[in-house]
Amino acid sequence: MNAELVTLSAALGQTLLERGLTLATAESCTGGLIGCSLTDVPGSSRWYLGGVVAYANSVKQALLDVPEEELLRHGAVSRQVVLSMARGAAARLGAACAVAVSGIAGPDGGTPDKPVGTVWVAWRLPEGVDAQIFHFQGDRLAVKRQSAAAAILGLTSRLG
Repeated sequence: MNAELVTLSAALGQTLLERGLTLATAESCTGGLIGCSLTDVPGSSRWYLGGVVAYANSVKQALLDVPEEELLRHGAVSRQVVLSMARGAAARLGAACAVAVSGIAGPDGGTPDKPVGTVWVAWRLPEGVDAQIFHFQGDRLAVKRQSAAAAILGLTSRLG
């Protein structure tokens, strides 16, 4: 799967280069897997600026400017929070684009409303922001890998 993530990352990097855009990441449940995959691509420093692994809500607030009210009202695994994470990553790192991920990788932590495997991904592009919910299956590592792949593929497709 790591080879697949690197292949997806290379395609994203090529698209970013062609459009003259840069990328930042904000990761929670993936714990840096997206950033790792992006930096496995030779030459990624031409388009990947860096990322924030914001596992704790306090880090989401302090480093990504996620409003405390959003976290309290909607929870970390929500459309509102990943949109704020994506906006915050782009603003803080000075990137044209950003991807943000927050979810429940398991095996614990799920609820009836947000079961294990629930992941929100947000994409910030020069044209605006978008978010999508996913429901992945498998163990913790499988959920993390599927989340990273969805985030990378989603940005590539949105950049078209």
